[in-house]
Amino acid sequence: QVTLVESGGGWVQAGGFLRLSCVASGSTVSIGWYRQAQGNEREWVARINRNDEITYGDSAKGRFSISRGNAENTVYLEMKNLRPEDTAVYFCNARAAVRGTSVEYWGQGTQVTVSA
Repeated sequence: QVTLVESGGGWVQAGGFLRLSCVASGSTVSIGWYRQAQGNEREWVARINRNDEITYGDSAKGRFSISRGNAENTVYLEMKNLRPEDTAVYFCNARAAVRGTSVEYWGQGTQVTVSA
């Protein structure tokens, strides 16, 4: 069982910066971030695996950066030059191996609001 706790969301003006944190309990294969704007489907943002290999979704390239903290179970999403269209609930997602099966876990989400 893995539990995820996100923090760091909030309100920021366009062009601003936010850093989201995700703290995971339990062993994970990878941790990623997704976002869901009101009325839209959930969208993948970025992922980092236990070998620190990183991938980004199209919406994140160039402005967002995912990294691991000093504690292996902490992952950050740094977002710069934020735009109003980045407004969404951001969810932390973890994949874990449970008896040979990949299992996904989700955090409760943290709201990011970017005003024009």
